[in-house]
Amino acid sequence: MKNNVKKLTLAGLLTAFAIIIPIVFGSFLRIQIPPFSATLFSHVPMFLAMLIAPEVAVIVGIGSALGFLITSPAVIAARAFTHTFVGLAGALLIRRGVSFKKVIAITAPIHAILEAIIVIPFGFTAVNALYVVGIGTVAHHFVDGIITVILVGALERALRVKLTAISSDAK
Repeated sequence: MKNNVKKLTLAGLLTAFAIIIPIVFGSFLRIQIPPFSATLFSHVPMFLAMLIAPEVAVIVGIGSALGFLITSPAVIAARAFTHTFVGLAGALLIRRGVSFKKVIAITAPIHAILEAIIVIPFGFTAVNALYVVGIGTVAHHFVDGIITVILVGALERALRVKLTAISSDAK
């Protein structure tokens, strides 16, 4: 029961961050190279959710889509919705014992492919979808992944807890 309360609390907190980042910080943390755009730090809640549990990662992914739906065109919200599946894949890999840094590397191409596919119905050409959105997503994924690794390391030292072991306890 105590573990479920912890998971629910962390899911709520990370979902709030996933919604707040595009609303509050989207205007000055957004990088635009048309037709691609990226909001720095927007993947951090997804990466942190991967460390907690698959269901938390899914909830945070949905929250991310909601945050971008409030502030951005539908195509960007659709791209953010892919965080649901990227987060789920990463959380399942972590649960299987794959290291957090490897999970970030493994999920990068999954993330890029999903975002490239989801923009096609919005009028993106295959070239723009694959090259601009796909490559841009990989770059953004790794930048936010590095930020998250640094944040997790700082939190682990400050809290004297191994955050990368949370989801292992939930098996």
